[in-house]
Amino acid sequence: MPELLEVIELGNPLLRQQAQWVEAVPSERIQTLVENLLVTVKEANGVGIAAPQVAQSDRLFIVASRPNLRYPNAPTMEPTAMINPSLLAHSDETVNGWEGCLSIPGIRGQVLRYQAIEVEYTGRDGKLHKQELTDFVARIFQHELDHLDGIVFIDRVESTQDLITEREYQRLFPG
Repeated sequence: MPELLEVIELGNPLLRQQAQWVEAVPSERIQTLVENLLVTVKEANGVGIAAPQVAQSDRLFIVASRPNLRYPNAPTMEPTAMINPSLLAHSDETVNGWEGCLSIPGIRGQVLRYQAIEVEYTGRDGKLHKQELTDFVARIFQHELDHLDGIVFIDRVESTQDLITEREYQRLFPG
């Protein structure tokens, strides 16, 4: 039975560590972690979650874009586990957009990200996948990939002027 995991928050040193390469994708531990992350991201109204956010040092995250309370205009996609992901190529075009994070509750920030990216990752089936991601889903991938390198979105805001509380964000930008 999948388990709801505790999301660690900013200040926990595990959020700032480099995650370790996943060697045994089909292992029970990794498959259970994927199941637990899928439950956790859904319950938290997230659109993505990385293993380091639940205190697991594995190069693994979930991209699960769907409309919810935190992101009412998010596109819908099948939640996807991305193991040992890498960014292969990116567009020249960048887009500024508001990001939040389950590990930094109550705050959003304007972050510049590539508009289109080509990525590679191992799926939970152990097969290598290559695909192009654009717009909001590309943003999620880049945000989660940062978590695997110990980077959080507030590290990428140009100025503290680009930060806003979640309540003020919801007031200014209602779904």
